[in-house]
Amino acid sequence: MDFSETEEQSMIRAMVRDFAEEVLAPTCLERDKAQAAPLDEWRAFCDSGLQGITISENYGGSPVDDVSEAIIVEELARVDPSFSVMFCVHVGLCSKTIALHGNEQQKKEYLSRLAGSEIGAYSLSEAGAGTDAAALSCRAKLSDDGSHYMLNGEKMWVTNGENADIYVLFAKDVDHPDYGEKKHGGTTAFIVERSFEGFSVGKKEDKLGIRSSDTCSLLLENCKVPVGNVLKGSGGGFPIAMNALDNSRIGIAAQALGIAQGAYEAALNYAHERIAFGKPIAQHQSIGNYLADMATRTEAARLMVYKAAWAKQRHYEDGSPRHTKEASMAKLFAGDTAMWVSERAVQVLGGYGYTTDFPVERFFRDAKITQIYEGTQEVQRIVINRSIAPE
Repeated sequence: MDFSETEEQSMIRAMVRDFAEEVLAPTCLERDKAQAAPLDEWRAFCDSGLQGITISENYGGSPVDDVSEAIIVEELARVDPSFSVMFCVHVGLCSKTIALHGNEQQKKEYLSRLAGSEIGAYSLSEAGAGTDAAALSCRAKLSDDGSHYMLNGEKMWVTNGENADIYVLFAKDVDHPDYGEKKHGGTTAFIVERSFEGFSVGKKEDKLGIRSSDTCSLLLENCKVPVGNVLKGSGGGFPIAMNALDNSRIGIAAQALGIAQGAYEAALNYAHERIAFGKPIAQHQSIGNYLADMATRTEAARLMVYKAAWAKQRHYEDGSPRHTKEASMAKLFAGDTAMWVSERAVQVLGGYGYTTDFPVERFFRDAKITQIYEGTQEVQRIVINRSIAPE
């Protein structure tokens, strides 16, 4: 058992940390206030090639191992959680889903664009289908000539929704034999382009946290999608969605880890500079105990996130069992850690922690969503409980 980073992983960490501190840090607060997506920063990031880490070199990507992917997300979130989730959705839910389930034509067409500067998004949730992913109301119907589907409905909570070019989107094919027979019957995954007829972006959400990440609804009004843009055929979408959740939960766990690390570092630095009663507040037992617990919980979360990423790697390399349990455990623990550590960070900074002069109030707001999206903490416990049940 080896807990050390490889040389490549250390190089990736250093490169992403430099980018985050030099490019993201100067603009993240103003973007957060204005709810402005980091589009200029994304274009700068694309110069590194890391937007293609889940894409084969055959399609212009620059693949890395899954622990390295977690490290990238962690380092981005340590400075700018909004940018980190933009990255997560692009490389994981969109690019990797097409890489895993797309046919050769789909990969050539879309992965090459996603390995460039085009932005990817993923759209499963609806007003009545969030935690209950099978309860989709968005409908798809094949045209009389069989050349395309017409999609109708409204999708919700779409990260990158306002600025994406390519979407992996789910709807129910009303002509599928299982439609109406099974709860998830007819669930179908489509690759949808922003330019498709009948596609439009709806309301942009005004959020508590990750405000520089755009979250929107999508409106489908006879949206015309070529039949060649169906992933794995009609009715094959539900397993794709469940597999994508396994993968994306590790990304959100890594985001939560980065938030915890960023909040902890801000509190640690402040506590060693702030003098009260003749000495740095870090030397007062109450604050020192906070810092010790923050460091310990963050490190424990890191081990769980990296183990989940390692399990994911093994699953795809040698057919090891699915990484569902590890992904849910990592998200559950890391999400709770991010919330706990960021709240303590605000407390350590006192009145300063309640202002935007320091980043801990933003980390505190950003942390909450890691306990909600990609399956709430309650759902993670259900998944874990099922996975540990005796055979």
